[in-house]
Amino acid sequence: MFITTALILGLLGGFHCVGMCGPLVLALPGSGKNDLPAWARKLFYNFGRTFTYAAMGAVMGIVGQAISLAGFQRSLSIILGVLILVVVFLPSRYTNSMTGFFTRSTIWKKTFGKLLQKQSIPAFFAIGVLNGFLPCGLVYTALAGAVATGTIVNSIIFMTVFGLGTAPMLLLTSFLGGLLSIRWKSLFNRLIPVAATALALILILRGLSLGIPYISPVLQDSFSTVAEPECCSGN
Repeated sequence: MFITTALILGLLGGFHCVGMCGPLVLALPGSGKNDLPAWARKLFYNFGRTFTYAAMGAVMGIVGQAISLAGFQRSLSIILGVLILVVVFLPSRYTNSMTGFFTRSTIWKKTFGKLLQKQSIPAFFAIGVLNGFLPCGLVYTALAGAVATGTIVNSIIFMTVFGLGTAPMLLLTSFLGGLLSIRWKSLFNRLIPVAATALALILILRGLSLGIPYISPVLQDSFSTVAEPECCSGN
């Protein structure tokens, strides 16, 4: 189920990526070309982004697994669900200002500028890796879902599937430019908060441990564990 959730979030999030990173994708060397080398470069650009997301997933997986082993999996799931809801309803000007601050960084601009001058596959992969670090509320939402998987491997898989899910729309944008109308972009952008809210509710239901298969299975948490009195341990 967590793989399906990551894929849906990524596919819908691809339209958000077009709005946020579309200009960057169109600025890449060879944008609009439809030959094999162009496809290879664009694919490796998206592999670079996905690599960064997977690396972030590994880090978050370590945190999630430690919390899970400590017996706070239910608490973590509920907290993450609430945090996603906060991000969803956070005014976009705050996340946009964070992205602007990052891209105005001198080091980032110089590194990105040097890579743009090249047209090799490694350069495109490196551009994707850098792009993956851009502040983004959608990525933070995905990371929250990855942490809640409870293991390092599952967290990496979650973020990898999410990253690959965002790739189709960015590939279409790089080859077709502004073919997608503003009306359709607006429609899909409105669906992203719906998907994020659904993920938040799933995490909260999971933390509540209601015994619903796949959605809210019974989980053991430290605050629900009651120690058995010593006098009764032999009975």
